[in-house]
Amino acid sequence: MTNPLTILDETYRVAWGDLCYLRGNVVEVLLTGLVGPILYLLAFGYGLGGSMEGGSSEYLAFIIPGIISLATLSGTFSTVAMKILVQRLFYMSFDELLLCPVHITSVILGKTLSGVIRAVVCCTVIMGLGCILSPSVEFSLGAMGVVVLASLTFSLFGLLAGMVTNKTQKLSLFTSIVIVPMTFLCGTLFNVSALPAFAAYVVYLLPLTHVSQLVRGFMLDTGIPLDSVAILLAYTALFFGLCYWMIKTHRC
Repeated sequence: MTNPLTILDETYRVAWGDLCYLRGNVVEVLLTGLVGPILYLLAFGYGLGGSMEGGSSEYLAFIIPGIISLATLSGTFSTVAMKILVQRLFYMSFDELLLCPVHITSVILGKTLSGVIRAVVCCTVIMGLGCILSPSVEFSLGAMGVVVLASLTFSLFGLLAGMVTNKTQKLSLFTSIVIVPMTFLCGTLFNVSALPAFAAYVVYLLPLTHVSQLVRGFMLDTGIPLDSVAILLAYTALFFGLCYWMIKTHRC
């Protein structure tokens, strides 16, 4: 049986280069991770919300958890996927890593750790800002737990995409047809109940929908949907299992 401490030690060693990059480029990392969510907050929370009857306060409270959920996706997927793709195709460093006597679990966790840290830091900043802007929004440890889990889920998704694709154009296409629709349709900026029945069912199957519901449930105290917890955990296990299988069978 593998010692968990060994897994943690190897994970840190795999992630060391990415962690050094984060430490040396904190300002750039924060800016690139926060500009998009803050623009969404201003454009939709105050721009669109301000044009609604009754003002922007109610809508602002609704979208703050959605934007936090969105940040778990935008701060992880593209960064991890592109980094893995470049390391595979141009530097061959990912292939060299797989030749090292390191557990596959350590490789997977090490390559996703930087994405998780980046998303968690950005989400913490947005959550604090949201609590200042809207008194209806509460800082919640439960919401932070969801953020950590969602960041891991989408980092694993990015790792999987980076291993599956073999061209930057294919990764861009994948982002356009999967990530962009999730950005706008998964309850981050509007209630999915407004969608037609079939579209709402499809959106219900997407992981970001359940991240939004969980973060909103914790921060607005609207109740925690247990089905969303189960589905998000299932996606995490699925992406981890697929990444493990691809590395184990040398398909990346």
